[in-house]
Amino acid sequence: MICGIDEAGRGPVLGDLVIAGILLKEKDIEILKESGVKDSKKLTRNQREELYKFLVSNFEYHLIKVSPCEIDESRKTISLNEIEAIKFAEILNVLRPSRAFIDCVGTVPENFQQHINKKLDTKCELIVEHRADNTYPVVSAASIIAKVERDRGIERLKEIYGEIGSGYPSDPKTINFIHRYADENGNFPEFVRKSWKTSSRVLTKVLNMKRWREYGIMLK
Repeated sequence: MICGIDEAGRGPVLGDLVIAGILLKEKDIEILKESGVKDSKKLTRNQREELYKFLVSNFEYHLIKVSPCEIDESRKTISLNEIEAIKFAEILNVLRPSRAFIDCVGTVPENFQQHINKKLDTKCELIVEHRADNTYPVVSAASIIAKVERDRGIERLKEIYGEIGSGYPSDPKTINFIHRYADENGNFPEFVRKSWKTSSRVLTKVLNMKRWREYGIMLK
């Protein structure tokens, strides 16, 4: 049995980091190819949704969602790469494949592989590479599951909070949302990663603006 693991939501300032692992027989790789499985970034939203349904209905998989609160708390003592290595190992310990193909985070695949190995309690050959989601269909399949779950999570937040954008720091809608929320509430909701530099900059800006507004009132 082989496994592919990938994540979605590493960089956003909003929402969960979603990590997915999928387990299948090596011969089933042909089924993935015939079904049109490829790197989730090369698929439309509708294509991802359809392939997601096919994958979760036909193969064993395991999903881990790392909340912004857990990310913030963990980053006090370890790096984001180490957080992901721990979660990748958790997935492997559940699925227990003989070989796993993993999309590397960080710059050095060997380092990431070592971090995963430290947390493994099962014997498993690891193939850790950059752009593995583009090279190995089994990792592409995991990327689809992770991406769809991440997107669905963002859509659920939009139903509650209105337009929040994609969650990425480069998205003006996301920045406008966290700026407005912080201005109105003096802090951020629980789905904002407070340890991100983006959050710190926005909160500092908002608090400074509040001080200036209060100072203006005092002068009057």
